[in-house]
Amino acid sequence: MEHSQPAKRNVDKACIIAYGDKDFRNSIGKPFFIPINPETYSESYKVEYNQEGGHGNQGTDSRLKRTAPEELKLDFTFDGTNTVEGYALPDMSVQDQIAAYKKVVYDFNGDLHRPNFLKVFWGELKFPCILTNMSINYTLFDRQGKPLRAKLSSTFLHYIAPDERVAREGKRSPDLSRDRILEEGQRLDLLVDEIYQDPQFVLQVARNNSLSSFRKIATGTNLKFPPLDKQEV
Repeated sequence: MEHSQPAKRNVDKACIIAYGDKDFRNSIGKPFFIPINPETYSESYKVEYNQEGGHGNQGTDSRLKRTAPEELKLDFTFDGTNTVEGYALPDMSVQDQIAAYKKVVYDFNGDLHRPNFLKVFWGELKFPCILTNMSINYTLFDRQGKPLRAKLSSTFLHYIAPDERVAREGKRSPDLSRDRILEEGQRLDLLVDEIYQDPQFVLQVARNNSLSSFRKIATGTNLKFPPLDKQEV
């Protein structure tokens, strides 16, 4: 494995670098330069809300569920006609070009037990990610039916390692518990929603505090909010 990303990159060409770790410290092989820069690329953002309403309620109290990771979609072409000036992958068939691309972004990495972690670079764009979708549309063929041109559409999901995400969000270490003194008028479910961004963990918090009920808690009670196993929900 190579360590860190190459010092020099042709920024005129979009390229993708594969990494063998979620912290993007160990690059794998050489950068894959997209032979013809993407025809288009798009970014999408999504905010998800919990819109469930209580029984008998006509409206809903939309609570923030999460901010979904950003997505990047690239559309570009592989050409095998040998007629494109300055083409980055000359003398390679379209099928071989696609195979080389899939080896970087899609194929299973036995050491990771998953496809590679990736970074997409193009000009000012620097996007750490994983591939979530790839489609291939063959558009030109020779007389024997061999593909001479293919349009690819790839969607990448923004990826941040858990430790870095916690640091960016400014949250306390997940290895530490939070303590709160229940003040008059406060409710455990609302405190859970404030701390974990989801009220559904209220029963776990109640169990961790040996509470028989999360609704009737005396003012002044010292409550602990530990790291939780979300798989228990």
